[in-house]
Amino acid sequence: MRGSAPEDEKRTSRSRARRAATATAAAALLLPLVSAAPSADTGPPRATARQQDAGALQRAFADASARYGVPEGVLLAVAYMESRWDGHGGAPSVTGGYGPMHLTDARTALAERPHHGEGGEDPRGDGSRPRKQVSAQPPATTPLPARLRTLDRAAALTGLPAERLREDPAANIGGGAALLAAEQRRLGLRTADPARWYGAVARYSGADDARTAAGFADDVYDVLRHGESRTTDSGQRVTLPAAPGVTADRAQAGRLGLRAAAPAGARLECPRTVSCISVPAPYEEFGDGDYGNHDKADRPEDQSVDAIVVHDTEGSWETTLKLIKDPTYVSWHYTIRSADGLIAQHVPTKDVAWHAGNWYVNAHSVGIEHEGFLAAPDAWYTEAMYRASARLVRYLAHKYDLPLDRQHIIGHDNVPGTTPATIKGMHTDPGPYWDWAHYFRLLGKPFVRTAGPKGGLVTIRPDYDRHRPVYTDCVKPGEPCAPHGSTAVRLHTAPDVSAPLVKDIGLRPDGSPSTTGVNDTGARATTGQRYAVAERRGEWTAIWYLGQKAWFHNPAAQPTAVDAEGPVATPKAGRADIPVYGRAYPEPAAYPPGVPVQAVTPLPYKLLAGQRYAVGNRVHGEYFYAPTFDVSGHTVVRGEDVYYEIQVGHRVGYVRAADVDVRPSHR
Repeated sequence: MRGSAPEDEKRTSRSRARRAATATAAAALLLPLVSAAPSADTGPPRATARQQDAGALQRAFADASARYGVPEGVLLAVAYMESRWDGHGGAPSVTGGYGPMHLTDARTALAERPHHGEGGEDPRGDGSRPRKQVSAQPPATTPLPARLRTLDRAAALTGLPAERLREDPAANIGGGAALLAAEQRRLGLRTADPARWYGAVARYSGADDARTAAGFADDVYDVLRHGESRTTDSGQRVTLPAAPGVTADRAQAGRLGLRAAAPAGARLECPRTVSCISVPAPYEEFGDGDYGNHDKADRPEDQSVDAIVVHDTEGSWETTLKLIKDPTYVSWHYTIRSADGLIAQHVPTKDVAWHAGNWYVNAHSVGIEHEGFLAAPDAWYTEAMYRASARLVRYLAHKYDLPLDRQHIIGHDNVPGTTPATIKGMHTDPGPYWDWAHYFRLLGKPFVRTAGPKGGLVTIRPDYDRHRPVYTDCVKPGEPCAPHGSTAVRLHTAPDVSAPLVKDIGLRPDGSPSTTGVNDTGARATTGQRYAVAERRGEWTAIWYLGQKAWFHNPAAQPTAVDAEGPVATPKAGRADIPVYGRAYPEPAAYPPGVPVQAVTPLPYKLLAGQRYAVGNRVHGEYFYAPTFDVSGHTVVRGEDVYYEIQVGHRVGYVRAADVDVRPSHR
């Protein structure tokens, strides 16, 4: 989706109305997650007006611990799970939480901004059925649950005004400590032993079921045992020393009076290390034979699952769960809640959900929505959500034998348009503020140097905290977004920061340059993506990108990419250029009678002789014909044509194997 204005999305039979929200999962009996400690080359962010002396925040935790009797390690670990100790300049999170302790005041902070469907979207990305207009409105706002109103309670306990709790990090930490201490008193416990604070920590999550609350507490104790250290967004250095001997009194969970998880209505496909519920998306007929909101299949028996697509919701958890139950709406497989890590599964992974705006990608992927806003840089994703998502992705990658890399774990913003006409309407989430480097550290696959300077490829990897390119259009067209860490580097036509940005002829057929807009992916390379090196000049590196040389600043003192190697595709000898496609469909001869031949329409991009592009998947041409509710007429068409997925620009693309030679990048 786009951050500030919606566009084309997912499904063919009709356009949708709106959609939002997300979920985050926690776990009972959590297995330790891969350490998310910062990489050795991580440095402090640029100084800001908010910056105080570098130890002030650490002292605030110590002071709040002493005042309210909360073990300092417990307080630090809870805050790390909520915010990674960032204050975000007083801006709220996606769930309306403020400050390091994520005190929630959603009535003040939260606005519904659903993004799926604005009258003209094509959510399936397939032309097998006629489209029709459907008018739907987002659900009415419901009363806010207690988990979204913790700041008021903190104000009552501390006597501090709500505004100060929102804006003053030290006051915010005190408010969080007061809430933890109050929960400990409710349990009748008075102790400095960190192990005996498990119940209070579980309560702090705000979860209303025992498994999700326990999952959050288990993660907090995992952080406490392993320790963490980082420099925050305001330049504060905070350290939680490792305490490997700390155990948790998990028996306290039974004293919280929380409900047991509701029995699932279907078999859940989630790891045991997360809290997961079933909120089924309906497979129903309606109207004049139309149906929704996904397609029955039998993956991986009938089709392979080649990718996991990361989305954000542009709205709240509650709204999202209402929308997924609407048969006239779109679908995705999972939603993850930001506040506590709860995961909801909506569509079995064997079935095809309508989430990517490209029917070929839909047929071969699993879609995961994360509660968040692309164009709100300080509406942060919590550590609980990142960890829950990483556990789910590791589980799915193992189930479908997917490598944990950016060729197989992609953003919605990396999905290609199907034809030249659909390129402008493709979604741009999760956007430049999703922390891919941190996410892949949690997956156990950090982006590291894998070759020398002659390896032939680079993996994009700016320092998220220190790398703060200017974006515009987050709130109003043309206005700068709030400064924030980013995973994306900007691409220029020459090795000079004043040189124009490279052009994306698909987004701008008139040939005008790309912009700094937060939704403009035309001159952007993102963390984890691999590109073939075209040239190096001083502190600048050029890569092959959309058929042209694209330069980005890559100084040795603060590198924005690391060297790599791997297979690359280049046009066959004698070919001046070759076409790029947005889907890997079969040749016409492969279609049986009764199944309409799908045109394999080239995108407006061409790979020129001598250019090289990093290779991902190798796939046979395939088309899933599913035009009716009755699955007896569904057909998977397989052809002889073979395609390579390549990193053609910010989005991936497909080239025919017959058009390219594939060779090691270092040759």
